[in-house]
Amino acid sequence: MNERITISFIFLLLIAGCTADLNQGSNSASRVSAKMVNTKSEASDPYFVLVKLTATLNDETLGALKAAGAGSVTPVFTSVAGKEALEHKFGLDRWYKVGISENDVDKLALSLSLVEEVSAIEYDNKATKASDCIVYPYDGNPLPSTDTKSTATTFNDPYLTDQWNFNNQGNASIATTAYKGADINIKDVWGSLTTGDPSIIVAVVDEGVKYNHPDLQGNMWINSKEYNGKEGVDDDENGYIDDIYGYNFVSDGAITFSKSGDSGHGTHCAGVISAVNNNNVGISSVAGGSGSNDGVRIMSCQVFDGNSGGDSYTIAKAVKYAADMGASIISCSFGYKGGAYLSDGSYSSANGVEIDAIHYFEATKNNDVVDGGIAIFAAGNDGDPYATYPGAMSDIISVSAFGPDYLPTYYTNYGPGCNIVAPGGEAYLAPWTTRKALILSTVPYELYKDNYGYMQGTSMACPHVSGITALGLSYAKKLGKTFTVKKFKELVVTSANDFDTHMVGTKEYYNNAEPALQLKNYMKKMGTGSIDTWLLMMKIEGVPCLLASTGGKQWLDISPYFGTSSVNLTYTGIEMTDAAKAAIGLSEDPYIQYGRLYINPTKIGSAKLTIHAIGGGTQLGGEDNIGGMAISQEVSIIVRSFKSTNGGWL
Repeated sequence: MNERITISFIFLLLIAGCTADLNQGSNSASRVSAKMVNTKSEASDPYFVLVKLTATLNDETLGALKAAGAGSVTPVFTSVAGKEALEHKFGLDRWYKVGISENDVDKLALSLSLVEEVSAIEYDNKATKASDCIVYPYDGNPLPSTDTKSTATTFNDPYLTDQWNFNNQGNASIATTAYKGADINIKDVWGSLTTGDPSIIVAVVDEGVKYNHPDLQGNMWINSKEYNGKEGVDDDENGYIDDIYGYNFVSDGAITFSKSGDSGHGTHCAGVISAVNNNNVGISSVAGGSGSNDGVRIMSCQVFDGNSGGDSYTIAKAVKYAADMGASIISCSFGYKGGAYLSDGSYSSANGVEIDAIHYFEATKNNDVVDGGIAIFAAGNDGDPYATYPGAMSDIISVSAFGPDYLPTYYTNYGPGCNIVAPGGEAYLAPWTTRKALILSTVPYELYKDNYGYMQGTSMACPHVSGITALGLSYAKKLGKTFTVKKFKELVVTSANDFDTHMVGTKEYYNNAEPALQLKNYMKKMGTGSIDTWLLMMKIEGVPCLLASTGGKQWLDISPYFGTSSVNLTYTGIEMTDAAKAAIGLSEDPYIQYGRLYINPTKIGSAKLTIHAIGGGTQLGGEDNIGGMAISQEVSIIVRSFKSTNGGWL
């Protein structure tokens, strides 16, 4: 676990005589301890440290750094014209990469700690991808659809039937324990509300995205000045040459996705968010549009390159670039090793360069809906009872994973810091050899001789929530709604279905490939529940939701929307379109009796209806009589298969 260097350890270094200037007693040791915010690990870069100054660099400070042994001093962040005030607010103009002049990075760090103008020194930490990075190429045999869907909600992408994460019908060919409705409840959003908006940009901070993938290229963000400019020239003068679809911050150049050591991780995450929908090719995605060039855009911010990258220096630069180039969301399927940090304070103090960049991103407004950016991270795959950082930060959305059985996956982190749960896939659910219980998405053909493959991890859960958030921003823009970043994040995290009532007994794995899970250990530790796309759209609209289940007629309480005396009102009718009835399989019209809504849905889905009533009498007032006021309330019905024995959330 990373800790601050202790004073006693510093004294040992002083006694060893790393530098003559350090023999200044306990005051010097205290200053060193305060400034050295983390310890060097095997993964730390041996050639530089990251230094934050008390003020912007000037000639005098540069001289002091050189005198302390600095071989090179370069800004961490590229400044953008017009954003100097925001850069200064979050201290980005005070971060420098300081390289060694001799072959001893520890000696350099200790010497720099005695420079008065230095406020913090960081060794370059390294994060890991939140996936096992194993890809199983697609078998090319999509399952037949078992869902009778209206044409309005059906995309023509041939592999959609293998994407249980979007529409889980409990098909045993996916997993014998597949649970109907264990998905993100999105098909009716696609059918009647929104499929995306190209002005909403999601930066995939990950391995490079295969920007010319046949199912991704139509939804890639394009830096038009570089695309139409000269090769090898920084046409838009943003400090990056030929950054057409994003940038490779590891090798400082073009995006790559098929080197030795690459897994297709970034391409897979990008496909979950915004593969092109309804193009009769491959898969569908959360926010990939309707086939009319209307999907959200993917920006590739590459921080893993082959066997390199993932360090805080690279991540921080990528996050700032995402903010500066227009991204509204950063989707980050990585984190530090489980247990490396166990508080916001310990992470922030040891990774100041990252947290400053993230705060800068969160304060950058890049769309008409919210006043800043939204950061979304994977919760981690260590099976730990807490999320990994940075995602565990209290102001960042952290995503845990469930499988097609609507239960926690064996690998997912849970507990403190985990905000919400989404489909992550799972390899060992029978019949596991089909791999269809994992998440199907895009991968680079160069690596797998296929354009599609299965992966699992909170890495896959994270882009589901990123895509749903992007879809929510798209819908809010369509409606002309505006929110603060804080409020919109609250809408996302509270757009969740019940998960806890399923945490009973054990979860067994095919052929005992993994130890059985004691589900009680996950009770009240999977955030707010499972993400629900329709529910988020209703929250954005301001339409209240009633939750129902398949399996018989039921009476739903409408008093929260018509008052506690709703039983005494006179109801004049329910307005509901045929398409809405079809979406939830109504074989008979709903009606009101005794102040409750009677409904008998036969399909999992979501729909809206309007209830009309009279407030203040049994008839409407008019020119010839005294009577009540016409009142109405639009409500949404969300139908799932979930139903607990004790009544649960119904």
